[in-house]
Amino acid sequence: MKKLLTTALVTGVLATAASVASAGEIAVIVKTTNSSFWQNVNKGATAAIEAHSEHTMTFNGPASESAIADQVALVENAINRGVAGIVLAPSDPEALAPVVRRAFESGIPVTIIDSGLAEGSDQYYQSFLSTDNCAAGQQAAQMMIDNAGSEGKVAVMSYVAGVGSEIGRVGCFVEYLGENSEIEVVGPFYSQSQMATALNQTTDILAANGDLIGIFGANEPTAIGMGRAIEQAGKAGQLTAIGFDGNADLQDMVKSGTLLATAVQGSFQMGELGVNAIADILAGNEITDFIDTGVVMVTQENIDTPAAQNVLY
Repeated sequence: MKKLLTTALVTGVLATAASVASAGEIAVIVKTTNSSFWQNVNKGATAAIEAHSEHTMTFNGPASESAIADQVALVENAINRGVAGIVLAPSDPEALAPVVRRAFESGIPVTIIDSGLAEGSDQYYQSFLSTDNCAAGQQAAQMMIDNAGSEGKVAVMSYVAGVGSEIGRVGCFVEYLGENSEIEVVGPFYSQSQMATALNQTTDILAANGDLIGIFGANEPTAIGMGRAIEQAGKAGQLTAIGFDGNADLQDMVKSGTLLATAVQGSFQMGELGVNAIADILAGNEITDFIDTGVVMVTQENIDTPAAQNVLY
């Protein structure tokens, strides 16, 4: 268990949760339902709940990742209807922290998936399940250096500034390039997780930087928009392009050579293990404070292997 769970307050809250929620609703609340990545989280959560027949599971999220107030409202609604537990992928680390504290104070256990909460909030949830986004960013940066070289310009196409996953993933990508190459970083540019925005931004960047040697798209809609812009500009295969996440569009771009690779998280595992963790808490079992759900760099060479197929969606 998280070391902060030794306090009397936490012990009392979890005891209350266990006593009143031997059965009930586990609410899975993600950043948006309009994404194949988050629908794969739903598949994992659905698979997990089948093994916990004493509970039900609901799946919700706002229309877009930037609709932060809507996500806060979804968590508040879950608390108000007295759910047994919450699995939450917070869109904003600061904005979601107060409502997670409210869940804690209401005796509702929470597991956090994908992106972290604000510093100091870890006492209000019981486990964090995520890709090590910093390690994933470093892995993508090393692949960029290995394939594009250690000099020249690399553009960075990001999504929502300040989100926990973005801080690690993009921050460590840029930092690694700075420490291990002479590459000049162009950006980052923020798409707000909108594919059309990423497409337009990438189109402009390609036109203004004809000497780019590489480009990195840091989440699913951003990488799709980036890849489509590369294809429309007739530059597929002419620069090293690396994406992130693994839906059908990105798989096709890897197969065609538009993308050298895409880094794919264990999204199914986030849903499955997040629900299992809540069920364990409600059953009085101990859980670890961090569960790494991993990342696989999917390329033309390994896309059909079990290691890749187990994370693609």
